Amino acid sequence: MRESAKPLVGIIANPVSARDIRRVIANANSLQLADRVNIVLRLLSSLASSGVGRVLMMPDREGLKVMLERHLARKHGPDAGLAAVEFLDMPVTARVDDTFRAARMMREAGVDALIVLGGDGTHRAVVRECGKVPLAGLSTGTNNAYPEMREPTISGLAAGLYATGRVPANEALASNKRLDIEICDRNGGVRHDIALVDAVISHEHFIGARALWKIDTLAAVYVSYADPQAIGMSAIAGLLEPLGRHDPGGLAIELAAPGKGEFDLCAPIAPGLVEPVPIANWTRLADGVAHRVKQRTGIVALDGERELAFGPDDVVTITLRENAFRSIDVAACMRYAAARGLMRQPGNLVRQSS
Repeated sequence: MRESAKPLVGIIANPVSARDIRRVIANANSLQLADRVNIVLRLLSSLASSGVGRVLMMPDREGLKVMLERHLARKHGPDAGLAAVEFLDMPVTARVDDTFRAARMMREAGVDALIVLGGDGTHRAVVRECGKVPLAGLSTGTNNAYPEMREPTISGLAAGLYATGRVPANEALASNKRLDIEICDRNGGVRHDIALVDAVISHEHFIGARALWKIDTLAAVYVSYADPQAIGMSAIAGLLEPLGRHDPGGLAIELAAPGKGEFDLCAPIAPGLVEPVPIANWTRLADGVAHRVKQRTGIVALDGERELAFGPDDVVTITLRENAFRSIDVAACMRYAAARGLMRQPGNLVRQSS
């Protein structure tokens, strides 16, 4: 916790995550605004229970802020048991720029922790701007390889216990890997970006619909870790050579044309969508060693969304970075709280007369 200051936690809730085209083609449902509001209310309750009295939130124009304020107006008062919410004073564009700006403003405001509601893309946007502020992720997106599925009440308790200093950083925080993407053009210009889980090279030449779901357009997959239980492009690596999120190294996979690979790997590339993926070869990525992309032209998709186009005069490299950012280890925080009796309160022993 910051010295001489009350604990402060930021909440960034993407109001439109889990609404891309993959939700249509894979017959998956979308999380509604009312569900997101309920998640935030649970967070506010558990944060207050752990000693956090004030929360900063990102505003939006899709209705989450309005709906939340309506609920909070009915729950105000000393017995409400909710942390007070202050919305950031910032323009709202309904684009990812809102997340960038909110994460940066919360970092500058000195938040002790950031709680993020969204999928891999939302968490990636927060990591780009949050600096050394640790985050706790909640899965509300389409691809949720990075944020773990967890009850928001428990995530809020863990974040609060860390923010108030009751669980020390060496017990509460975990280090995470990321992928750094660099595109250099012939004029010396350089573009940089990051991916938390996967960077995918597509043969396509236009960004178009950002979501990826057509295997025959893909050329290569790079991952920071590979969970066989994941959904999305990282599932290809997870079912090929599992690699933990805290294990050293990453993985680079070259894909083949349909029917031309060493074998086909059936992978869940989106909710409800299991596709055969033709595998050509794969190799490990070492920390800090740049890997040059073989493809001459195409699109780089970051954590499931097409972001960067490159041409024949560009050089694209992908570098795995270990210890790149910090996150709150919810399970570790709660184990520490149990072992130290942090959730215990003094009680009264009632004697019964005979």
